Amino acid sequence: MHKICMVIDLDETLVHSSFKPISNADFIVPVEIDGTIHQVYVLKRPFVDDFLQKMGELYECVLFTASLAKYADPVANLLDKWGVFRARLFRESCVFHRGNYVKDLSRLGRDLHKVVIMDNSPASYIFHPDNAVPVSSWFDDMSDSELMDLVPFLETLSKVDNVYSVLRNCNNPLNSQTPTQQQQGGQVLTQISQGPMTQVQPSPPPLISQQHQQDQQQQQQQYQKDYEESKDGPS
Repeated sequence: MHKICMVIDLDETLVHSSFKPISNADFIVPVEIDGTIHQVYVLKRPFVDDFLQKMGELYECVLFTASLAKYADPVANLLDKWGVFRARLFRESCVFHRGNYVKDLSRLGRDLHKVVIMDNSPASYIFHPDNAVPVSSWFDDMSDSELMDLVPFLETLSKVDNVYSVLRNCNNPLNSQTPTQQQQGGQVLTQISQGPMTQVQPSPPPLISQQHQQDQQQQQQQYQKDYEESKDGPS
């Protein structure tokens, strides 16, 4: 059996970036915009290194960000020193829906009951709310521990046959507890099989459908020019 596919957001989930200088920046990434090179200052969320290594052991990890590739790709190169991300998807892979860039998980070529998305923006997973593990937005709080707090829950989630059996309960609007709080209270553990962790087969199916790859190639040039639609800064 394949590992569950975990789709992970970048900005305000794993890092925070700014065009304004940050004295304790972990990375400084040059980005060309309209012929001018801008320095982007990047802060890593606390425990992100340990978190990514652990998720790489448990899941088939995919980076999926609404940011442009020319910013996000070099940041991912610096952040993912272990090659955790099996694929990287950027703004051109999103669906622009009602003013938001939405991440359509059905395009991944994976059974949706074996896909999880971890994102700080509910608009990003509006098509697939029952696949979501919500996280709070992070900017610069160095006392934040949310990534590590989520690890026990995500370890257990990685062993289930169907993520909906867990996440539909966690994301019920009548349930005010976060996955972390539920994990600590033992409410989720009683619902989840404690069977062995699944393994990746030697030759998994393509991560992105062939048609979607063609669509990406056709749209790539246009999106490179669409900087007026980009955020004031990477976010």
